[in-house]
Parts: sequence; C-alpha cells; structure tokens
Amino acid sequence: MSVKYFTNGNIMDVVNEKIYKGSIVVEDGIIKEVGENIACPEGAEVIDFGGNYVSPGLFNCHVHTVLDVPKAADGRHKIATATITGIQNCQKYLRSGVTYVRDVGAADFVDIDLRNAINAGLVDGPEMVVSGKCICMTGGHGWTGGREADGPDDARKAAREMLRAGADWIKVMATGGVMTNGVEPGSPQLTEEELRAAIEEAHKVNAKTCTHAQGMVGIKNALRAGIDSIEHGFYMDDWCFDWMKEHNTFYVPTLAAMYWIYVNPDKVPDFVIRKVRGAFEAHKATFKAAYEAGVKIALGTDAGTPFNEHDMTAYEMVLMVESGMTNWDAVKTGTVNAAELCDVSATNGTIEVGKKANFTVYGGNPIEDINAVMDCRMTVVKGKVMFAK
Repeated sequence: MSVKYFTNGNIMDVVNEKIYKGSIVVEDGIIKEVGENIACPEGAEVIDFGGNYVSPGLFNCHVHTVLDVPKAADGRHKIATATITGIQNCQKYLRSGVTYVRDVGAADFVDIDLRNAINAGLVDGPEMVVSGKCICMTGGHGWTGGREADGPDDARKAAREMLRAGADWIKVMATGGVMTNGVEPGSPQLTEEELRAAIEEAHKVNAKTCTHAQGMVGIKNALRAGIDSIEHGFYMDDWCFDWMKEHNTFYVPTLAAMYWIYVNPDKVPDFVIRKVRGAFEAHKATFKAAYEAGVKIALGTDAGTPFNEHDMTAYEMVLMVESGMTNWDAVKTGTVNAAELCDVSATNGTIEVGKKANFTVYGGNPIEDINAVMDCRMTVVKGKVMFAK
C-alpha cells in the first residue's frame, strides 16, 4: 500500500466556495483524509504543497490531442508521427495542470490507442475519454478526418462503428464550422433525424454524445435529438437555454478557439478569419447570456486549433471571467461541472474523501486573481506527482 501525505496547501473547496489551510492523506491514489488538522501517518511519503493553492484536478472537455494526422507523399496517414505528437501533447496537459481530458475527434482512432496506452501505464498523461472519428455529412465540417454519413441509417451505423472501435463518447456535427473551407458556421449539416439516430445508438449503451454546433438551427436540431452537450454554440436564444436547463444539457463554449484566431488574423487563411470576425462578438454574447440564464457550463478549449496550444487550458477560465463569469464559477467549469458532464462526479471534480487524488496546484489565489491559473506549480494524477516546479 502506498501512503502519501500532502501538506501545507491552501485547499480549494469548490462546492462551498472556501479556501482553508490543510493537508491530504492519499492511499493508493485515493483521498483517505482531508482537512485542517490531519496528522501524518507513520511511514507516509511527505509532499509539501509549498503554501500554494490546491484545486481539484483541471479538466479540458474539448480537445483534439491529434487534430490532423499528417499524410505522406503517397497519401498514407503518418500514424506514428501523429502518435508521437499525441504523447507530447499529453505531457503539455500535465505540465499545465490538466488531469482529465475529453478528446472529441481524431483521425484513424489515434485517440483511442493513446487512451489505452495511458490506462495501461505505457504513457504518462491525464485521464482520458475519447470519441474516435466525428460523424459528419459528406463534405461537411470535419470530413477530412471524420466518418461521413448520409441518412439516419448510415448515421446509426457510423455511431456503432465508433462504439465498436472503443469510443467513450459519440461526436456528431450539427453545423458547419470555421476551419473547413466551403462551409459556414451558421448552416445546419446533419439533420435532426440523422443526429437522433447516432445519439440513440450511444445512449443504448450508456455512452454520451456531444455536437459541434455553432448556428442556431443546427443547435436546436441537436437539442431536440437528445444531445448531451453543445460545443461552441455561437448563436443560441432563450428557447435553447430553457431546453438545456430542463434536459440537463451542458454547454462547452470553447472561447479560446475563437480568441486565438481573432488575435492572430494575419496567420490564418482569409476564409477562416472572415468567419471568426463574423461570429466573435455573438459568441461572447451567447456565452454571457447562457451563464446568466443558469445553463450548466463546462470548460473546453478546442486545443489543437490554430494557436490554441495544449498547455493553455487554464486560459479559458481567464476568458470566461473577462466575459462576465465569477472567479469561483470559472474554476467550477473546469472541476466539479466538468466532472458532472463526464459522468465521473463520484470519483473526480472535488477534493473529498473517497475521490481520486487529482490535484492542480497554482502559485497564487485564483479567486483573488483568475490569472493565477496560468501559474501551475504541481500536477497530481491518482496520487502521483506528474509535474512539479
């Protein structure tokens, strides 16, 4: 049995919105004791938090660990190169405090193999759930690495293929997007019937579903079809918010994806910056309106899109606060809220007895200054210090 005593930390209780000086006893990766006056067990390994601020482990619920699998001159995918890139990106997550990711799309199932390698202890990385290939219409957003499907029967088959391959989630494409030439963010793509067929297949085996959905028509199609989370959501109205609250549908806004392109306009193709500029303010306004309406929000960045680095997850919280969210609520999006979205609230998301010892340690107090989340001092996954400085 491995016993560790983490001490001298300012522990963040995200549920009750308080911070206290305390210690944590961990046995075999599980929290056994936590509080202000916890004694060090005999023989325990002592790890000093250094007076820093200890948050539940940070989630990123929308990443592309391997966004595009490069191709060789003969057209074959460079799977080995993509895998190496994925391993490197997992290291970036750990160095920036991320202990859990939800990968929502990778070509050729590289994400599934990477998750399996992490679970087997062959590769260091955050906890990981994956979706395999996104399901899109022929020629639609994501088609270059996705599984094209046309008609409800084909969409149903596509979902079954992803589940057979080992996907934890099913990702469907309800609208066009920014990064695919020839499609528009506001235009619907997979129909409501196609979306429903794929979603039903996932739900039959208790898998959850998410959708790339930027325009309102596609968003409403996905909501009526039973989707579990809306990704991006540039344009939503009160009907959307009311539906999401009634059906416990999450919103993963990925503010960072638009932001990093918006501030680097000279480094992307004209068709990309045109679409970003057309939706940038609407996206921020929708985020603020959804938050004020009480929609559940979880943190995701769309890491892997232009300039949107895999070690910048925490900056999403900064952008959320700048757009009107409180500091505590921003921290919750990447901890307790994200754990609920990913159906791991019983084991993750808070620092409590019985939960996994996943911690993100910041050099400053994020409640006083949200920018403190950019100063990761230590990352702990299942009681193991994966990064420290």
